[in-house]
Amino acid sequence: MAGEFVIKNVQNPDGSVWGVIGQGLREFNTKQAGEDHRKELCLVLYSPDQQIVGGVIAEIYWNWLFINVMWVKEDLRGTGFGEKLLKRTEEEAAKLGARHAFLDTFTFQAPGFYEKNGYTAFGKLNDFPPGHQRIFYEKDLG
Repeated sequence: MAGEFVIKNVQNPDGSVWGVIGQGLREFNTKQAGEDHRKELCLVLYSPDQQIVGGVIAEIYWNWLFINVMWVKEDLRGTGFGEKLLKRTEEEAAKLGARHAFLDTFTFQAPGFYEKNGYTAFGKLNDFPPGHQRIFYEKDLG
């Protein structure tokens, strides 16, 4: 090949950079593991005055639900809305073909919540962030 290969630190990469890298990985993964049948899932909890007070952003691929973000406004925590959101997410994902779920959380967030709802830890990163752990969970959706 003519010329030199160069590695650059690209600050704030645009969509074309993400697109090329992401598409390259998707193509490789499909060759190795088959089509992932990726689907996005977003459930939003609205207050009576239509304010967003919680929600879940997730995706499904290879029959696994990945809960990327789950949040409930602080003054609503412990009122059952989180459990309703989680269960509804799992139900909607199952309708879309998910048979398993996984997620991660920090020790200062909600490990007890996920354990109470049937999730089992399968991995931990210590001191991430410093003084805490990042815990990875999975669950069989049946």
